[in-house]
Amino acid sequence: MTHERRVLVHADRAALAASVAARFITTAVDLLHEEGDIHVVLTGGSVATEVLEAVNASAARDTVDWQHVNIWWGDERWLPYSDPERNELQARTALLDDLDIPAENIHPFASSDGPLDLDAAAAAYAEELEAASNDGTVLPRFDITFLGVGPDGHIASLFPHLPGIREDTANVLTVLNSPKPPAERLTLSRPALNSSRCIWLVLAGPDKASALGLALAGASRDEVPVAGIKGRRYTNFFVDREAAAEVPENLTASSF
Repeated sequence: MTHERRVLVHADRAALAASVAARFITTAVDLLHEEGDIHVVLTGGSVATEVLEAVNASAARDTVDWQHVNIWWGDERWLPYSDPERNELQARTALLDDLDIPAENIHPFASSDGPLDLDAAAAAYAEELEAASNDGTVLPRFDITFLGVGPDGHIASLFPHLPGIREDTANVLTVLNSPKPPAERLTLSRPALNSSRCIWLVLAGPDKASALGLALAGASRDEVPVAGIKGRRYTNFFVDREAAAEVPENLTASSF
């Protein structure tokens, strides 16, 4: 295991989405050849949605054997099922509804208008993760985990100075006091995210530059949660030039 961290800089937001989409398709095809099936963790936000839209628009989309792709989420807003702010609905609209992927391969968090309360929803997702696990673990083999990064450095629904970022036992957490609405959320924990083979952080815009620079400079994970994120093999930061403004040149590479 190399635990390699790389920052790949793209000319602009559109180039970023297109490049990440192309890399995802190629990587998914390779991993499916190696493993037979793969587990992908999705995130929310506008850039993530643009990446999924670019995957959907790609002529190479169906080179991926979607029958053997399993979809999970890193976090979810505690909202009704049809709320457009839910990460699940955004992903379905951008990509998933157009794929030949079995319904049982898609694993969303529960919604606020379902039969479960927030605590029960967290427990149910933890059980679903364990049911899909292998090799005696309580998590699936997450092959690619997508994450966005907030201007404050938060990832998933793990925010600065809140106890969630320090949780090191549970895999699924409830959030009751998110500083970004809605206040109630469900999220994978930092150890669960860090169990991923590859973590792909996708961020764009000048408001992300400070958080990215601090994370790569060794900031505390309590201060800047993204600083505590590292995949088992690779951690790739896919960024546009504006987001890369405070990253040391020796850590960056231009996308091709």
